Amino acid sequence: QVQLVESAGGLVQAGGSLRLSCVGSGRAFRTYTMAWFRQAPGKEREFVAAISSSGIRTDYAESVKGRFTISRANALNTVFLQMNSLNPEDTAVYYCAAGVYGRQTSQYEYWGQGTQVTVSS
Repeated sequence: QVQLVESAGGLVQAGGSLRLSCVGSGRAFRTYTMAWFRQAPGKEREFVAAISSSGIRTDYAESVKGRFTISRANALNTVFLQMNSLNPEDTAVYYCAAGVYGRQTSQYEYWGQGTQVTVSS
């Protein structure tokens, strides 16, 4: 079993940057694909980015490609999401998740509690 805890999000102006981190418990962390999803008010949870267990493969939603970067440090049981050129449409609760490689929420078994990111115009 893996427990995931995200860092605090925050409020940032449009065009700004923010880095999220997510720490996982246990040795099993390094065997899982890690991903970030987000959920805006009134919308379904959507895929943002994923990184394979080794860190070799990454995948991004089209809406964040070129602006967001996912990375991981298995020695620290941590996954990161660097977010640049933020815009108000990025406002959402961001969740990290552990599972198998893919873009569907059903492919991820473990979830963090979520952290709010708000981008002001």
